[in-house]
Amino acid sequence: MSGREILLVLHPNRPEAKVVAAEIVSTLSKDGITFISTVDSGIAGVDYIAKEGLATRLPDIELTLVLGGDGTILRGAEQIHGTKIPVLGINLGHVGFLAQIGKPTTSSVIEAIRTKKYSTEKRMTLAYQVQREGKVVAHGWALNEVTIERNTEAMIELFVQVDHRPLSRWGCDGVICATPTGSTAYAFSAGGPVVWPEVEALVLLPLAAHALFSDPMVISPDSEIAIDVESDVGALSADGLRKFALLEKDRIVLTSDKSFIHLAHIDEAPFTDRLVAKFKLPVDGWRGE
Repeated sequence: MSGREILLVLHPNRPEAKVVAAEIVSTLSKDGITFISTVDSGIAGVDYIAKEGLATRLPDIELTLVLGGDGTILRGAEQIHGTKIPVLGINLGHVGFLAQIGKPTTSSVIEAIRTKKYSTEKRMTLAYQVQREGKVVAHGWALNEVTIERNTEAMIELFVQVDHRPLSRWGCDGVICATPTGSTAYAFSAGGPVVWPEVEALVLLPLAAHALFSDPMVISPDSEIAIDVESDVGALSADGLRKFALLEKDRIVLTSDKSFIHLAHIDEAPFTDRLVAKFKLPVDGWRGE
């Protein structure tokens, strides 16, 4: 027995994920590799463990294997946040930016795991605090973005400060603060810039702001962004997974986090190739090697 252990995360609504996982588990279990999951997958050879008990197993886990799309990878990252466990995402849906560009063969995935032949890259994360009457009432992190948005039909009024200096007051649908990883997610859909993953920066952009200045901004990762809620209510969301209800006079403090998520890839495709594949960019006739 090798003592190797892998955390398995599946897209809940893709039958193909379960089929592929079953083949991977069946094959690698013969090499003494153990698979665990915080969801009862019903796959033979996968040990179910409650989320509350996962922390005690994290030191023994060498890899998180995710079968699904970028959203499933975010759920996988949530489970191993604060560790250096790499997350290997196998895309089963549309081309994303976190998983492999294309769907590799099951045999190539098995071989990569068996021989540990995959590369890893660090992705910066974002930390947030919600302060209410001088006390921290919520805190957390995000790999993609933190959004502060209205949750009523009325605009939300937000007062934004950077490095303890006032920037602007916006009546808007909300504000997004994104990492480079998140620059190609919600922030991109809202008109933000694409930031290469190697660049350490924060992207800040308002959503449908009633203001003369409402352009997206790229801010130093050493900066502190503070956003005061000046409406009755609002909502904070981190990666669409961790949510918190906001009240008037709440302050949200955003900074780069000290932790990283380590993404694993079987292929060595650069980020530029991912952009081309995702958006089907016209590159016919390129004369490079």
